[in-house]
Amino acid sequence: MKRVDTIARVRRAFYVHGWSVKKIVRELHVSRNTVRKILRSDETDFSYERSRQPLPRIGPWQGQLELRMRRRLLASG
Repeated sequence: MKRVDTIARVRRAFYVHGWSVKKIVRELHVSRNTVRKILRSDETDFSYERSRQPLPRIGPWQGQLELRMRRRLLASG
């Protein structure tokens, strides 16, 4: 999520200081696509929500790991 202060900094750099998109990306550490999105829109708050959360890399072993953790907790406590 890009906050209002980041959006304001990007717009100020572009419109007031006359910076190029490339310079904004370098100086403010924001992606090029994000800078373009900010400049093309009048919104003051951007949020991104995934439609589906991808499985972590440990996904195939997640059940086994949870079982081991439970066993370890029961054995120690």
